[in-house]
Amino acid sequence: MRKTLSILLAASGCAFAEVREETLNQIPDEMAVKIFTLTHASGLTAIVSNLGATLRSLSTPDREGKIENILVGCETEEDWLKNGSFFGSTVGRYANRIAGGEFTLDGTTYELAKNNGPNHLHGGARGFDKVIWDSEITGDNSVKFSYFSKDGEEGYPGNLTVSVEYSLSGNSLTWKATVTTDKATPVNLTNHSYFNLTGNPSTSVLNHVLSINAAKYLPVDETLIPTGEMKEVSGTPFDFREAAAIGENLKAMKGGYDHNFILEPDAGNSSTLSDPKSGRTMTLTTNQPGLQFYLASPHGSKHSALCLEPQKFPDSPNQPGFPSSILKPGETYIHEIEYNFSTP
Repeated sequence: MRKTLSILLAASGCAFAEVREETLNQIPDEMAVKIFTLTHASGLTAIVSNLGATLRSLSTPDREGKIENILVGCETEEDWLKNGSFFGSTVGRYANRIAGGEFTLDGTTYELAKNNGPNHLHGGARGFDKVIWDSEITGDNSVKFSYFSKDGEEGYPGNLTVSVEYSLSGNSLTWKATVTTDKATPVNLTNHSYFNLTGNPSTSVLNHVLSINAAKYLPVDETLIPTGEMKEVSGTPFDFREAAAIGENLKAMKGGYDHNFILEPDAGNSSTLSDPKSGRTMTLTTNQPGLQFYLASPHGSKHSALCLEPQKFPDSPNQPGFPSSILKPGETYIHEIEYNFSTP
């Protein structure tokens, strides 16, 4: 049976914010799976879960005021329990790939799961997306998830104290991760949501218009590990400095997009995505140096979603020329993503 907790926060007139908590089921030997529905008077509604600190749904109005879910995700609760595609999940300890499933830090080589061909992906066989986090309603319209990752979990060193908070404010959703450690270790979290601004999860996103504030990107090898080169986007299908339809740039690609873009420092908003048909526009802002653009085909529908994942660079623990991803004792990792929606 579902239990519901509601908090209504009065504002001016009929404006309100609401957080609703529901207990879905109990996984044997683990805590209960819960979802929280965050609703704002603007029409923006987010559904988040303590399983994987996951954003399950994000609904926002189109230019006619029609509110639809703009995320592609799982279709049943059983599917959400498996979620092999990381739909909306918080992934870590290390988002993206680590070459060969290993890295060396302070003279010690650490062996990780090879769960993506020869490489390590998104934290391993049981990364942060597969565990149940502690949860609490924390404010006007926010929920915080907390997790303690023990030294040696999935092969990584250090005890990590991790929190991820989702909050709504007006037309914006914010995802904020905070991490501390007692031993030097790679840390690189992100949110892995699949976007389709049409509100129809079977419709192609190739007509979506994308801009990314990046003059360079990271070329990859056949297993999607960066080669170490930081290549200019000018004259390539990776040039989204001026807004361009994804499908137009894709025509010049031999493959698809699953690449990290090097964001311009102090450039403000890192990327903007818009759907001409619905009028929905999403502006993404982050404090991270990279943005992974992944053009996806979930549920067999070709090019029906895309991921924009702010993060450190892939394989940074093995790439001395990349910005460091090592978190040390006494330091705090803070990663914030803001998704702002409009219908200009």
